[in-house]
Amino acid sequence: MTRTLRVGSRQSPLALRQTELVLAPLRRRNLGVTFEVVPIVTAGDQGPSRGGRWDFTDRLDASLERGEIDLAVHSAKDLPSRPERSVEIVAVPRRSDPRDALVARPGSSLQRLPSGARLGSSSCRRRAQLLRSRPDLRVVEIHGNVGTRLEKLRTWDLDGVVLAVAGLERLGLADCISQRLPLSSFLPPPGQGALAVEARPSDRELHRLLCAIDHVPSRRCAQAERAFAAELGADCDTPLGALARVKDGTLTLRGEVIAADGQRTVRGLRKGRPERAGSVGRALARELLEKGADALLSAGA
Repeated sequence: MTRTLRVGSRQSPLALRQTELVLAPLRRRNLGVTFEVVPIVTAGDQGPSRGGRWDFTDRLDASLERGEIDLAVHSAKDLPSRPERSVEIVAVPRRSDPRDALVARPGSSLQRLPSGARLGSSSCRRRAQLLRSRPDLRVVEIHGNVGTRLEKLRTWDLDGVVLAVAGLERLGLADCISQRLPLSSFLPPPGQGALAVEARPSDRELHRLLCAIDHVPSRRCAQAERAFAAELGADCDTPLGALARVKDGTLTLRGEVIAADGQRTVRGLRKGRPERAGSVGRALARELLEKGADALLSAGA
């Protein structure tokens, strides 16, 4: 008998596209299962003032716990670093470009924008990094899905908006990108560019099936970055960046905590074995705390 798996996703164009990207290779493998996508509307999808910051991930995970869906697909950067529910990440497909993108007028770059340019972003990390690079910028808070933010670029008379490269590429909007911002100045949040597939710990058959799409280096990198954020007690409102890479059997993690005004940064680098990704992330967090990151974290609380 063919098993039907119910796949939970936010009801936004990007979330549904990401879910299809996860399911496509599973369907091609003809694993004897069919997939039913279950869009879940969250308070956050109904407007920025509705629900808490983690409402959309919490709703999916609660549905997974209750057995209303069998797996959930998230952007890894949207998952709390300290999960509260009894579900687990069982697969991380190969990561896409983790960088941020500036979307502005053709030929524009961050350094070519006029003095006092108005840039749209809802991320405290991006705000801090933008002000660190260009203290003269005016960062305007904007919310909504990718399409809504691109529309606000025009209707709000902004000089640009900053979004994730991966999201734009997945929606076929790479042509909108004016500049892929350098990782040397714009470390992404933990997990940016990666997708995370969650399931119940008890569903071992599903775990075995999802091994087909799990990219171990990408999963190890996400583990290191998430452990770094968790050890710092960070949440979505903490201005920090982290990015791990695996090369030649070594995991290298870079991380930073930034003052909200961009005037001070505490950063570091740690290396270790990929299978000890969590330990690498926690060790780097403790190193940054010893360097004074706790003062920046307290100031932003």
